[in-house]
Amino acid sequence: MLTRIRAGLQARLSGDPVVTYVSLAIALVVLAALSIVLFELFQSPLGPNRASSVVTPSAGPGPTTAPAVVPSGTRTPSATPTVPPTDPSEPTTRPFVVEEELYLPFAIRTAPSPTPTPKPTKAPPTPTPTPPPVDFAAVRQQLQAEGKELATVKFGFHAGPGGNARGLGVYLSALADVGVPTVMKSVDDYGICLQALQESPDHVTIFRMTGGQVELPNYDLPPDQAADEHWARIKAALPPEFDKRTWLEVMNEPDKNRADWLGRFAYRIGELALAEGYRFAAFGWSSGEPEPEHWQTPGMLAFLRLAAQHPDQIAVALHEYSYDVDNIANQYPSLVGRFQTLFQICDAQGIPRPTVLITEWGWEHTDVPSVEQAMKDIAWAARLYAAYPEVRGAAIWYLGGAYEGIANEAQQLIVPLRYYVWGNYFAVEPGQKPTNPAQFAP
Repeated sequence: MLTRIRAGLQARLSGDPVVTYVSLAIALVVLAALSIVLFELFQSPLGPNRASSVVTPSAGPGPTTAPAVVPSGTRTPSATPTVPPTDPSEPTTRPFVVEEELYLPFAIRTAPSPTPTPKPTKAPPTPTPTPPPVDFAAVRQQLQAEGKELATVKFGFHAGPGGNARGLGVYLSALADVGVPTVMKSVDDYGICLQALQESPDHVTIFRMTGGQVELPNYDLPPDQAADEHWARIKAALPPEFDKRTWLEVMNEPDKNRADWLGRFAYRIGELALAEGYRFAAFGWSSGEPEPEHWQTPGMLAFLRLAAQHPDQIAVALHEYSYDVDNIANQYPSLVGRFQTLFQICDAQGIPRPTVLITEWGWEHTDVPSVEQAMKDIAWAARLYAAYPEVRGAAIWYLGGAYEGIANEAQQLIVPLRYYVWGNYFAVEPGQKPTNPAQFAP
């Protein structure tokens, strides 16, 4: 090829040999430069802007798969366009290799979007401070040094199947922790009574079962026979986990006009309970019952004497409602506070005051006042009951089902009552026996 170029130049150029050789030198330089350019092209087939072998996933929400090697052919959004790979059939002077691979989780997203800026977190509302409990052990010692006794708030709750008792377990354990007994009454559902005793053996538990066969005696039988049969039905219906530390309320709101018969019936039940190691709570009179003369029948007086002799195993069960959600002291002391009539009669008869359990306490069967008003009413009644050592406690109606959903109202009293019970106490004179209900009138 050089000979042909040389011949062509000789035909066009002058015969001057210097010019001829300079032209040949220039041609050789051009050919050499062309050869270098061609060599570099074949040596680097992807060119200088080879795509990176690593894809960095963009930030943003979305599920993450298991770690995977990002393939070298994956495109990456970039300001510099990626050169497509060379046809595999094209020869190259060196193999294309990934000199460094990086393992990254591969984020799957439907569409790129900027990372959202989190909203500033609001500070949570400040909870109501929990009042510290009284050091009851220290207070008891101090009062004893002054010749007085400690009386705690004697209120608790009445529960049953269904309803709303949220927070009741905490209530029982919290009072047990500070050494304050509370009252737990339940109908048909013994579990909460058992839980109360497990929290503290000092908690006062009361249990009653419903239904015609276990709720009221057979008035058509002689009282002793009726008692034997009724007691047998009660024991047969008890849950297997029943604990004899629980008071058994074996009837509910009986006929006050059968007072003498009921007194004899209760006397016989008392004998059976004593013999078998049970605790027996008699009657469960309706609020406002019975009348003073009903306590003074021969059968009833005999029962009261037996109860006075066994205050830890035989008790009188009463219900005290105001029948007015706006006035807890309605007709006081004929409704709430009526237990004082019983004590006046016992005093007049020379009978020691028996143990009393207020197994239902409240305003109305289907209504509870506001929490603020309810706690004021409870505080007044707590002072009243604290003055009488024979009153073991009062169960607020009602955390169980039915009764127009009263449980949702009564449940709101659980926490306030817990704070009130563990934050208050009463100093009483040893053996005090108040005789004038007027001194506790609101």
